[in-house]
Amino acid sequence: MLSEFREFAMKGNVVDLAVGIIIGAAFGAIVTSLVGDIIMPIIGAATGGLDFSNYFTPLSKSVTANNLADAKKQGAVLAWGNFLTLTLNFIIIAFVMFVAIRFMNVPPPKLTRQEELLTEIRDLLKGLDVRGLGPSDTAAGLK
Repeated sequence: MLSEFREFAMKGNVVDLAVGIIIGAAFGAIVTSLVGDIIMPIIGAATGGLDFSNYFTPLSKSVTANNLADAKKQGAVLAWGNFLTLTLNFIIIAFVMFVAIRFMNVPPPKLTRQEELLTEIRDLLKGLDVRGLGPSDTAAGLK
């Protein structure tokens, strides 16, 4: 049973999946930094210094704090700024993945007419049984 598990775990697909998850986690950290450290400050500067991650709506009258961390300690809050930041994170990740997959799935260039003909000739030659042919046999005598 242990050998079966090792055989399963070492199959290409499982190892590829593990590598993909690890790279995906690292990529997620990079995108989180891109959003939190570069994009959101630019948006904040363009909108007059807004910090979206600290925006919230108090759901309780006991919440009087001006920042999200303190407001959460005082009572229930709707942290819509944090949600906005995470949504932007998701959109950026999805867009980058879309571009990367689209870049990897570029269709091969269209074959020229000469390349199409050579491909057809190659395929026809693969189908011929040339084991019994001698040097004097010609293409006209082939059936």
